[in-house]
Amino acid sequence: MRQGEYFFTSESVSEGHPDKVCDQISDAIVDTFLAADSKSRVAVETLVTTNRIVLAGEVRGPKSITNDVMEDVARKTVRAIGYDQESFHWKDAEVSVFVHSQSEDIAMGVDAKGNKDEGAGDQGIMFGYACRETDVLMPAPIYYAHGILHALAEARHSGKAPGLRPDSKSQVTLEYIDGKPIRATSVVVSTQHAPELDQQEIRELVRPYVEKVLPDGWMCPDEEFYVNPTGRFVIGGPHGDAGLTGRKIIVDTYGGAAPHGGGAFSGKDPTKVDRSAAYAARYLAKNVVAAGLAERCTIQLAYAIGVSKPLSVYIDNHGTGFADEGVLADVLCDLVDLSPRGIREHLQLDRPIYKRTAAYGHFGREPEKDGGFSWERLDLVDDLRAAFQ
Repeated sequence: MRQGEYFFTSESVSEGHPDKVCDQISDAIVDTFLAADSKSRVAVETLVTTNRIVLAGEVRGPKSITNDVMEDVARKTVRAIGYDQESFHWKDAEVSVFVHSQSEDIAMGVDAKGNKDEGAGDQGIMFGYACRETDVLMPAPIYYAHGILHALAEARHSGKAPGLRPDSKSQVTLEYIDGKPIRATSVVVSTQHAPELDQQEIRELVRPYVEKVLPDGWMCPDEEFYVNPTGRFVIGGPHGDAGLTGRKIIVDTYGGAAPHGGGAFSGKDPTKVDRSAAYAARYLAKNVVAAGLAERCTIQLAYAIGVSKPLSVYIDNHGTGFADEGVLADVLCDLVDLSPRGIREHLQLDRPIYKRTAAYGHFGREPEKDGGFSWERLDLVDDLRAAFQ
């Protein structure tokens, strides 16, 4: 994002949004395979529509993970989200599973054999980004858009807001002065709700959660606070709109404040560099900013299918850096092996830690004791500072 005075907007969608339902089901299946065998290979997509769930893709893993097991995983995921509506019910929905074995041609390129190291699961470019707009080094608009929906979901699950239903979206526009966010100029929240509630009741129900998430004094003018602007949002979820895995990649990353390579994350095991290398790029960029070497940092990694080493490592500190970007790239490559195997081992990605990533963003979260969100660690800061003293 540029310096100076401007407005910037990002959106988020809740765990009950149809596309996010699909991401969570796909990642729950990834977790199921990795829990049974950490070397499993998974690429599973999900489609949801009115009372129907369809799974398709390729896997290589334990025979114990049958179609029936995957169906059960899908139903439990939908139940945890909170869908027990007549038009989309965790228990009554029809589930179809079309999952087959991974292609031998892909396996040949990915697997380590003899003197050949493990290769990338596909070609592609991946980006990571970090900035000083928030304590978690994320762009502020997407951070607050996620926070609003997460707060509403917690209120719904706890029973504090029984009139809310699972499907919702948010959009936050911030004003920037001298390249720094200073306030919200508009906030949009659309949330599915019980039929007996009207638009004004939903607006006042939502308001305190928005005000709590935004910093003090940042709330937008009342006339720019839009809640269910169409007037009614009773029909929602997969009954209102079909969902697919991987359709919310900008919501998953930086809200449009930084580039995205194009590949989705959910449903993929960590040998797929679409996922693991994007996590690694965020990890490196976050540590660069936390070490004080830049105010903003974008990192691009590029790979070829079956090839272990990255084809390129590109760093852009947007004119805010205190270290030569070429030297910085060399230092980062010395600190972290950016081969697919090296990334997985360094960040310990061969674990069932992915379902939790599939709603409210893959980045800007707290590292967890079991290894979840390991790419948010700041354990390179001291080495980076030492390299540029």
